[in-house]
Amino acid sequence: MAGLSDDDRELWEAWKRAADGIRGRINAEITAETGLSETDVTVLTHLHDGGGSARQNELATLMGWQRSRLSHHLTRMQDRGLVTRTPVAGGMQVRASTMGRAALLQARPVHAAAVRRHLLDGVPPRDRVRLLSLLRMLAD
Repeated sequence: MAGLSDDDRELWEAWKRAADGIRGRINAEITAETGLSETDVTVLTHLHDGGGSARQNELATLMGWQRSRLSHHLTRMQDRGLVTRTPVAGGMQVRASTMGRAALLQARPVHAAAVRRHLLDGVPPRDRVRLLSLLRMLAD
């Protein structure tokens, strides 16, 4: 089995540095200003977009996470008062608490500003459509 060519390895390493660096800087800003992690914001956003609640297994699917990993994260969020979980037939219903909704409202402009600064501002407008197309292709 052959390894990567030098050009392929360079592309792979650049991709990792860019993705990790951008996400790390955005997450650091959100955490510093709101105390939320990127995952907290993602969970709260999915709950908000779903009308304030979602089934735990559906949330795991939306996030691409294993149910056990999400369950552990939701336990930490529940301990901090950001979400509540209620047993329902066949699973758990997760709801954003009043504190969680307020935290999301605080985090959204911080998140948006960080995404603009660390991602969007670095991609010339003429290249955004192509970049989006490539990322969608890779995600599928």
